[in-house]
Amino acid sequence: MNIFKRLLRIGQAEIHSAVDKMEDPIKMTDQGIREMREDLDKALQASAQIRALAIRTRNDKSKKELEASDYEKKAILILTKAQKGELEMSQAERLAKEALTLKENLLIEANALSEQLVVHEKSADDIQKNVDILRFNITKWENELKTLKSRIKVSHATKEVNKQMAQIDSNSTISMLERMKEKVEEEEALAQAYGEMAKKTKSVDDEINKVIGDEASSVNQELDEIKKKLGIS
Repeated sequence: MNIFKRLLRIGQAEIHSAVDKMEDPIKMTDQGIREMREDLDKALQASAQIRALAIRTRNDKSKKELEASDYEKKAILILTKAQKGELEMSQAERLAKEALTLKENLLIEANALSEQLVVHEKSADDIQKNVDILRFNITKWENELKTLKSRIKVSHATKEVNKQMAQIDSNSTISMLERMKEKVEEEEALAQAYGEMAKKTKSVDDEINKVIGDEASSVNQELDEIKKKLGIS
C-alpha cells in the first residue's frame, strides 16, 4: 500500500515552485494535510481488515487443531472398543486409520493457517507502524501550520503598519505637519503683535484725551470768568 504518496509529493519540485511563487501555500498545505488524513483513514481501515483476517485465521487454526485432537481421541476410542471386543479389530484399525488421516490433514491445514497468521500479523504490525508515523507527522505538520498561520497574520499586520509609516514619510505628511506648525506659530505671533499694537494705540489715545481734557476744562473756566465780568448770566 502506497499510503505515503502525499508525503512524497510534498517534497516534489512543483510544491517548492508554488511556494516560491507564493501561490497560496497555506491553502495548498491545508489540502495536503486533508489528503493525508484521508490516507490515514484508509490505512486504519486496511489495518483493521488485516487484523480481522488475522483473528479469523487464528480462530480457524485453533478450530482445526481442536478437530485434529478430537479425531485422535476417536481413533483411540475405536481401538479401545476393539480391544474390549466390542468391535472387530480389522474394522477398528480401518476406522482408526481414517480418523488419524483426517487428523493429519487437519494439522496440515492448521500449519498452513499458522504460516498465514504470521504473515497477516506482520502485515498488520507494519501498517500500524506506518499509521503511527503518519499520525505523528500529521499532528506535527498541523501544529506547524497553525504556527505559520499566526506568524503570517503578525507579519501581514506588521507589514501594513510599516507600509503606512512608509507612506506617511513618502507623502511628506510629517513635513506638512511641521509647516502647519510653523504657520500656526506665525499666526500666533502675528496676533500677539496686533494685540500689542492695539494696546499701544489705546495708551496713546488715552494720553491725548487726558491732555485735551485738561485744556478744555481750563478754557471753559476762563470763558465763565469773562461772561461774569460782562454781566452775562
